[in-house]
Amino acid sequence: MLLYCLSLNAQTKRSLVPSDVYRLQDVSAAQVSPDGNWVAYVVSTVDTAKDKRDNNIWMISWDGKQNIQLTYSKEDESSPKFSPDGKYISFLSSRKSGDEKDDDKDLSQLWLLDCRGGEAKKITDVTGDIDDYIWSPDGTKVLMVIEDQDFSDTASSEIRKPYVMDRYHFKQDYIGYLDRRAKHLYMLDLVTQNIDTLTTGMYDETDPDFSPDGKQIVFTSNRTQDPDRNENSDIYIMAATPNASMKQLTTWAGTDHSPKFSPDGTSIAYLQSSSNEAFTMYGEDYVAVISKDGGTPKLLSKSVDRPATNVNWSKDGKYIAALMEDDRESNVVAFDVASGAMKKLSDGKRATFDLTPNPANDSWVALMSEPNLPFELFAVENNNTRRLTHVQDSFLAPLTLPTVEPFQSKSKDGTLVSGILYKPANAVPGQKLPFILYIHGGPVGQDDYEFDIIPQSMASAGYAVAQVNYRGSSGRGVDYTRAIYADWGNKEVTDLMGAVDYLIAQGTIDENRMGVAGWSYGGILTDYTIATTTRFKAACSGAGSALQLSMYGTDQYVTQYETELGVPWKNLDKWLKVSYAFLKADKIKTPTLFMASQKDFNVPVAGAEQMYQALKSNGIPTQLIIYPNQNHGLNIPSYEVFKYTNYIDWFNKYLK
Repeated sequence: MLLYCLSLNAQTKRSLVPSDVYRLQDVSAAQVSPDGNWVAYVVSTVDTAKDKRDNNIWMISWDGKQNIQLTYSKEDESSPKFSPDGKYISFLSSRKSGDEKDDDKDLSQLWLLDCRGGEAKKITDVTGDIDDYIWSPDGTKVLMVIEDQDFSDTASSEIRKPYVMDRYHFKQDYIGYLDRRAKHLYMLDLVTQNIDTLTTGMYDETDPDFSPDGKQIVFTSNRTQDPDRNENSDIYIMAATPNASMKQLTTWAGTDHSPKFSPDGTSIAYLQSSSNEAFTMYGEDYVAVISKDGGTPKLLSKSVDRPATNVNWSKDGKYIAALMEDDRESNVVAFDVASGAMKKLSDGKRATFDLTPNPANDSWVALMSEPNLPFELFAVENNNTRRLTHVQDSFLAPLTLPTVEPFQSKSKDGTLVSGILYKPANAVPGQKLPFILYIHGGPVGQDDYEFDIIPQSMASAGYAVAQVNYRGSSGRGVDYTRAIYADWGNKEVTDLMGAVDYLIAQGTIDENRMGVAGWSYGGILTDYTIATTTRFKAACSGAGSALQLSMYGTDQYVTQYETELGVPWKNLDKWLKVSYAFLKADKIKTPTLFMASQKDFNVPVAGAEQMYQALKSNGIPTQLIIYPNQNHGLNIPSYEVFKYTNYIDWFNKYLK
């Protein structure tokens, strides 16, 4: 009977398909209770009727045995945080309370939920959007980051007022056209309900943290003459009272951010970018620590030469924990504050995000994923990891997923390049498979050992799929990342083709049935690749651009352009060099599907439209798909399904 049941279970398993997007849940925003016994977190599920995601707050015990859903509304709840006494969970939501009418104002407000039961209560009614907040150590106050009120739609007419801009950086994806509104710090007294204004003016103040005694706060701000023209930010400290003077603690011309007070209140941990240029993307963040009185910072992770995120102090203040990328992996590490020595708190082929301390002891909660496991919450304790949540069990239950394995290739100039290879679960050993090169965006970022539904769905459809961390990617050091500076589409394509040649030599893929695809910088590299070689029989370029000269002034990257390439009217040769994918459009023979989002200010829709028009004019099979009212990333589940389905259909047409 046991053998029969096992056989039946195997027969009912199936391959992953694009529509599985509807079943995939997201886990995020973990916070541990003060006594260390509970973890609050957010679960995002798809509401298929409304074709949108719905975020609700859950709570799981530290031992993982009890799991409770706390909110059930159809509106989103985010940023759950325990009160210092552990009796309440606060969160942000734009939902309406019982006596409110829907006046179309979609502002997030602060809500309070009693952990012992009952309905959540709205405790703010501010006229600007609450961007972030933290509790004071004694639990009597809440420090909020609030964006100035938007007065553009105050007229009774339904017609929006014209956009009026005078900024150097005047547009940003997801936000839109930029006015002069800023984000400031406000203090809510939970007893009196009074809100005091702590900061005002033209500058943003973000990333706040309280000193342990609650008397001071640190925050991040760019207070240069024109913050639009650089990516500088520094750490400031001030008393937690209105009209207090502020003191600048850091002076690095690059980015200093995410400050955290030490448990004894004498030091501040933060992240400092390695780059001090106006545009810092090609750098990486170091773990830094500085006295609360200022002085020279100590860069704890500089010698490791790997990007760090999510700095947090240990309970005793002797070390600082962080997340660190390293060649397709990201794990939890710790730096001894006195010696600077690093040790790993977690290890393995996985991706790790959102590190959160347990206030009761030196343990942590992190969001972790493995190639065949979507993100779940894990406890990190005693140098071991323990899975807390099992949100993804129902998603994985009916599926047989592709095999996933690492590989390394050498480019023609000798550069060692790392990649990840997906193959169908039923692949026959020794059989050459049709192949898709799926290119990550960024370019600074890495393909890592996390569950990625795009290559998973492609491999489940019968393809070998490779992800390649070309030069420009992170996780291999600053020099590797910066290698493509002002030279786009050169070394990256060399690295991509080196990986393809390696896989051909291994007998893994059929060189006569190869496709290439990517989104964002992956779409840009798709355009560069098909303009360089005709070896690919099909391509899908998403949210890409090729005539880079035409992007100046139309997207959000003016600081990068003028830092890296210079202004076009003085450096036309550089601009034309990186525009070769469009200028060599008559050399492209690859049938290509172009995709773009209508409201994308990151890589505007013109980038795809221009390439589509060029291929159409040259008689090359092509198609253009525009996602209505979407930004750089798609947030409508049916659009995601449509996108992944079109990838597969396009490649099936030309590669099978």
